[in-house]
Amino acid sequence: MTRLLVVDDDANLRHTLTYAFKQEGFEVVTADDGNQALTSFRQSHPDLVVLDIMLPGRDGFEVARALRRESDVPVIMLTARDSELDKVVGLEIGADDYLAKPFSTRELIARVRAMLRRARRVEPAAADARAEIDGLILDGARHRVSLDGREVDLKPKEFDLLAFFMGHSGQVFGREQLLASVWGYDFAGDSRTVDTHVKTLREKLGDSAERPRWIETVRGVGYRFREKSAN
Repeated sequence: MTRLLVVDDDANLRHTLTYAFKQEGFEVVTADDGNQALTSFRQSHPDLVVLDIMLPGRDGFEVARALRRESDVPVIMLTARDSELDKVVGLEIGADDYLAKPFSTRELIARVRAMLRRARRVEPAAADARAEIDGLILDGARHRVSLDGREVDLKPKEFDLLAFFMGHSGQVFGREQLLASVWGYDFAGDSRTVDTHVKTLREKLGDSAERPRWIETVRGVGYRFREKSAN
């Protein structure tokens, strides 16, 4: 049975989500603060974490950072604040999705199911992936990326995005196409999620939008990854 960890200090919401997820056939473990969330995660080994940002003790951002140091488990962050900054920070530290309160329980369940499908589908492909373009090497078997001999530290979704780009170099993709291909489901939120990850990838690869070495912005369309030089 698929196990979820639901972390929220609102007891009513926690109970509502627990009931809804159990009705859908999930096993549910809960926590009401950041420290308990990490303890429950290490003890229960969930398949996905639903994580509120506003928590007593460690907040959701701190918990997400700790989770990413230990695991690639999918994380959906929840917040009562309709803040773009919260969303950007959450995605940059490794969350896979972001949902502002109030939200539809049905929508959350749909996102959970889609994210679990994506996580299960991507693992075999990632294990075989290897690509190299002019000093940039992506090694899926070791989940490592290096550029001109130095290792580049990427979050899981940044790695997936780079792997997709390198596997389709020279092709132009819109934001919705990238969301569908890399995130693996119809993203109901803001497509600027792609822009945030592209910006971070550029920074880590020493790239820039103005003079791109790797990722080119195609105005009005989306992004294109450079092609391998002909030798």
